[in-house]
Amino acid sequence: MRPDDGVIRLTGPDDRLRDYTDLTDVALRRVREPEQGLFMAESLPVIDRALAAGYRPRSVLTAERWLPDVVAVLADHGRAGTEVFVAPDDVIASTTGFRMHRGPMAAMARRPLPPVGPTVAGARLVLVLDGLVDHTNVGAAFRSAAALGVGAVLVTATCADPLYRRSVRVSMGTVFSVPWTRTDTWDTDLPGFRTVALTPAADATAIGAVPRDRPLALIVGTEGPGLPAEMQRRAEVRARIPMSGGVDSLNVAAAVAVAVYALASA
Repeated sequence: MRPDDGVIRLTGPDDRLRDYTDLTDVALRRVREPEQGLFMAESLPVIDRALAAGYRPRSVLTAERWLPDVVAVLADHGRAGTEVFVAPDDVIASTTGFRMHRGPMAAMARRPLPPVGPTVAGARLVLVLDGLVDHTNVGAAFRSAAALGVGAVLVTATCADPLYRRSVRVSMGTVFSVPWTRTDTWDTDLPGFRTVALTPAADATAIGAVPRDRPLALIVGTEGPGLPAEMQRRAEVRARIPMSGGVDSLNVAAAVAVAVYALASA
């Protein structure tokens, strides 16, 4: 089979592009993508990382200028023959809802999420994201987790989808390299871990003083309100990032980076 055997050139709207329709409709896509077992990988580096992590491409949508690189990346990962739709910019824009500037896009097949036990096995530091609703913050948290030595990430049912297009893009594809799964029972799913609730409360322990004699699980809450009091009570330790300059807290993505660095580097 030749590497470009799956190339299909389109000149107008086509039903075969249904995976790529209405990508700017967040409410629609966050329901539709999990239901249909797909997610979008945007740009060549992200597609490359998804393929390297073993995700299966359903198809790729690209402009002509990126086709040689798309064919090469698919061939490098043994995916030659994958359907690659090549379309003019206006067809891509009318299908997706935006101009494609960041490179090609691949519709990838999701995989079943693993149980918590195997996901956190061997980890010394786990990050738990509770109720984050901004996909950008979720992606940034994953990128920090990958860069700073977090062994696994757990997300609750109220947390935005780590595989949503914006999350994947902001994470630079690191969502594919950090083990993760969903749970709403982290307090009972993490035996042996010291659970640490991040809060700006003045009476909380300074993050640098948290004991490191056991594996740690850092729990962070939603943008604005932060981690609910009930969630804080479920944790073994409440910890804060010491602040100055009259600032009481950081954006949640920044707070994750600071707290993870403090816990991982000690």
